[in-house]
Amino acid sequence: MINGRRPIAEVIADTATPPPLRERLILVSALRDFASSDLALPEGEAFRSFTPLDREAVVWNIVAAPEFSLTPRTWCFPFAGCVPYRGYYDKGAAEVFAADLRQAGDDVLVYGVPAYSTLGWFDDPVLSSFVQWPEAQLAGLIFHELAHQQLYLKDDSAFSEAFARVVEEEGVARWLRQRGDPAKLEAYALGQRRQEEFSRLLRQTRSELLELYGRDLPLAEKRAAKAAIFAGLQDRYAIQKTAWGGYAGYDRWFAAGLNNARLASAETYRRHLPSLRQLLAQGAGDLPAFYRAAAELAALEPAERAARLSALATVVTSD
Repeated sequence: MINGRRPIAEVIADTATPPPLRERLILVSALRDFASSDLALPEGEAFRSFTPLDREAVVWNIVAAPEFSLTPRTWCFPFAGCVPYRGYYDKGAAEVFAADLRQAGDDVLVYGVPAYSTLGWFDDPVLSSFVQWPEAQLAGLIFHELAHQQLYLKDDSAFSEAFARVVEEEGVARWLRQRGDPAKLEAYALGQRRQEEFSRLLRQTRSELLELYGRDLPLAEKRAAKAAIFAGLQDRYAIQKTAWGGYAGYDRWFAAGLNNARLASAETYRRHLPSLRQLLAQGAGDLPAFYRAAAELAALEPAERAARLSALATVVTSD
């Protein structure tokens, strides 16, 4: 991934570069400049080069959770710390490991990752696996991954992902406003509202499962109740989809199958979002101030950080 890259400026100047790719790389260059100039994200060579891939994903991640638990298993690595997933560059190897976990009784999720951050250890390239994404989605990915370079807390993926997601959301909104495209800005806002409604569905299901998993029931009865709860999620999604006018953007998420690992993965990315959105709001949207405040939270002991995040979430709820 790193060795096959070329500077984006070189690819743009190359007459052999297909025009659609050249246009996307020009957009990427503008996004990369905006990230540093307007979002105060790190300068450097990350996303200044391009690598074509011969596959749809960089790595395949595995998430696993016990049959009656929403707490994901973790694996520990030198740079990232302990994280609730394990990545493989070879899809076949990922599937073999996933099969072993299933055989041991775990709920398992295997999914392809189109982009991967080295957390500033290397200059991450733009990849063919995501360069053709829609503008807002492409911008969000670049801002999100650069946010990991700004602040990444080892051993706390939920905090790190929420921080990056808040930067992503604020960055995309600012980018679209700066571009002066009201239609794209409204489409992005609509997508955000749908994400919140989707998250509410998951939170309800998570609450029901946690209550079930805490009960002392016969195995067969507990399994049947678990299946019924996931079926209820499917039913609520069908109702929500109708309310969306048939919007099918989450169909693939549901089609991949519902289990504890899938819910645990979603929770990792969304658990602290309300708290960190509130932290940004408390600073009137000043991103450098937000970065400093988030870094102060990251420096706290885990118990104190959890209490501060809970207090921020309480402010959101009371509002």
